[in-house]
Amino acid sequence: MSSNLIKYLALGDSYTIGEGVDEDQSFPVQLAYRLNLSGVKTANPLIIAKTGWTAGELLTAVRSVAIPAEFDFVTLLIGVNNQYRGLPFDEYRNDFEELLKISINLVPAASDVVVISIPDYSVTPFAVDLDVKKIALEIDAYNDYNRRTALQYGAEYVDITTGTRNAANNITFLTFDTLHPSGIAYSNWVAKIFSCLRYRASSGNIVNFD
Repeated sequence: MSSNLIKYLALGDSYTIGEGVDEDQSFPVQLAYRLNLSGVKTANPLIIAKTGWTAGELLTAVRSVAIPAEFDFVTLLIGVNNQYRGLPFDEYRNDFEELLKISINLVPAASDVVVISIPDYSVTPFAVDLDVKKIALEIDAYNDYNRRTALQYGAEYVDITTGTRNAANNITFLTFDTLHPSGIAYSNWVAKIFSCLRYRASSGNIVNFD
């Protein structure tokens, strides 16, 4: 890269934009801050995300935006709204794969893309009147697909779903809407993503850690 600053693109939905938390508590902003603290000079992330977006809506947005330059790494987290709306699974399969291909084309290597698993909102108070077993099973199916596809293309994969399930009874991990993660919860995500980046750095990709 020609710039001395690491460039980071975050693609997603409400979980990426940080619905219900201050901007500096969203996971992309916390991640950039963590990288800077570690000595890896990182620019403010470019975030393309909106609450409620499906994979198809994110794909439309990405295609309509003039993305300025190549990035050092990309995070991709999308799909919960496909599941929530009950959209055909094949629609997600096609749109997610296209988003993954676009992401890979924006970075030096496929392993510079980090796919993040979809949280399981069935464990939140928001879902108390919903079919929680059905939600959990469908989230598992979505994550099985995006994990296999990420690895097939050589991207990295970070599982945060297990953590969201383990935190089911801890209200400090949710915002006031009893659905979206709090800044504390996002900090746990950041720790896992940061570890993934350190691992990739050890093999010469993504970012250089001292």
